[in-house]
Amino acid sequence: MNTTKSLTLLLVITLIFAALAWPAFAEDAAVEEQQSMLYGTFWSLAPPIIAIVLALITKEVYSSLFIGIISGALLYANFNPLNAFTAMFTEGFIPSLADEWNVGILIFLVVLGTIVCLMNKAGGSAAYGKWAAQKIRSRKGAILAAFGLGVLIFVDDYFNCLTVGNIMRPITDNHRVSRAKLAYIVDATAAPICIIAPISSWAAAVTGVVEGYDGFELFVRAIPYNLYSILTIIMIIFITLMEIEYGPMRKHELNAILYGDLYTTPDRPFEGQDGEASTGKGKVIDLIIPVLILIVLCILGMLYTGGILEGEDIIDAFANCDASLGLSLGSTVALILIIIYMLARKVLTFNECMGCFPEGFKAMVPAILILTFAWTLSGITGLLGAKEYVNGIFKGGAANLLVLLPAIVFAVAIGMSFSTGTSWGTFGIILPIVTAIEGLDSELLIITVSACLAGAVCGDHCSPISDTTIMSSTGAMCNHINHVQTQLPYAMTVAAVSFVGYILAGFVHSAWVVLPVSITLMLGVLYLIKLMTSDKKVSLNAKVNA
Repeated sequence: MNTTKSLTLLLVITLIFAALAWPAFAEDAAVEEQQSMLYGTFWSLAPPIIAIVLALITKEVYSSLFIGIISGALLYANFNPLNAFTAMFTEGFIPSLADEWNVGILIFLVVLGTIVCLMNKAGGSAAYGKWAAQKIRSRKGAILAAFGLGVLIFVDDYFNCLTVGNIMRPITDNHRVSRAKLAYIVDATAAPICIIAPISSWAAAVTGVVEGYDGFELFVRAIPYNLYSILTIIMIIFITLMEIEYGPMRKHELNAILYGDLYTTPDRPFEGQDGEASTGKGKVIDLIIPVLILIVLCILGMLYTGGILEGEDIIDAFANCDASLGLSLGSTVALILIIIYMLARKVLTFNECMGCFPEGFKAMVPAILILTFAWTLSGITGLLGAKEYVNGIFKGGAANLLVLLPAIVFAVAIGMSFSTGTSWGTFGIILPIVTAIEGLDSELLIITVSACLAGAVCGDHCSPISDTTIMSSTGAMCNHINHVQTQLPYAMTVAAVSFVGYILAGFVHSAWVVLPVSITLMLGVLYLIKLMTSDKKVSLNAKVNA
């Protein structure tokens, strides 16, 4: 779609949206204490839906998010243009950039970009790539190596997304794995791994929003029922070993294998930046040591913010930690130590180290822009009463369908997380509702809590305005919309099987039954997909060897 058609489409959709929403407002809509006339209705989810639809249609994320923000501001200001324009900044951009959590993530992004630049310029990344090229001799090996590294970095999904992509990108490029496939592997081993890891920032977040129960115990008991996360991990292994690709991802993989085109589309974000990795004189140790320093100090930073120095044990410290602050503190100390290490090794000069600061920041600008827009859109959506709308859905009768409650909660969590782009915000809203429902026995409560967590991860996994989706694109240096479009069929396949699993779980309150049946169904569906696609194209692996 060319630029003129895209802009025209954006304008038409905005005008249609305005025409549909306008009749709902009274003439004297402007009031001193601002609140939308459509507060707490379905319209509260309209701005993110508009942004998502436009992003998928136009394949351009910045303008799509901005249109979503504008539509949300107009709804919030009851279509008073001046108030809407003011609200975009006073209630949108400025609060999102002043939020302590968001600022911490931005600091972490910039520091991590600088560390990656240091490793590239020193030659550590290039040396690791050459070493790995000798050890990893196939596409399967490269993909499974990326998957394995993602599993190992289970402490935090943000850290996972950026670290795995940056480390594994030269290796997957060498074996002609498309950037879209790398982004999928990164994204699918971030949140799905963290949400089933007892020691992680996600476990801490879940523990913090559950009242009236032992949150950590609830989280651990819910792990076997977290079907989406477990099935996603199994799916990655199975499709890699069985060489199964379908949907838009197949086109990206075939282009990478046949023509060496890792991007498929004309937009090639960060192209050429990888070339800096070969200019240094470093060795493999100059990548491994900085990464270990970063991992250890980020973990220590999270434990510090959780009160480990005040006598808290490790589990409680993780449960009470501020992941954003912890990552900022840990990564900053790591950056200082890594610079000292590079100078001591004499692989970089002081001026070269300092030059990595603006270069690292520049590399993270696309992610920072998209995150800023996404946070602003999420904030305005909250002002429109999205939380109250979701509460109303449950109070409207979903809680009375106890047998189907896990499946219903799973579907609602997917919808909310996809629309708002936040999994933490989703289970932060839904979990208190779930735990307050009367008449749930202990096992059904565990299943429903797990369904909420799984749905939140699934929606977040699919959403183009999710911060982890954005960071996965950034870490893999993949066009963001390409990542979203290629990942969606894979995620929806797992979601469909998980939904069936949660229906079964509502009747059979046993993980020993639900999990094996769900895994069997997942593998059966994937094998059926392989049979349906195998006669159309020859083996991907055969094309690599050709």
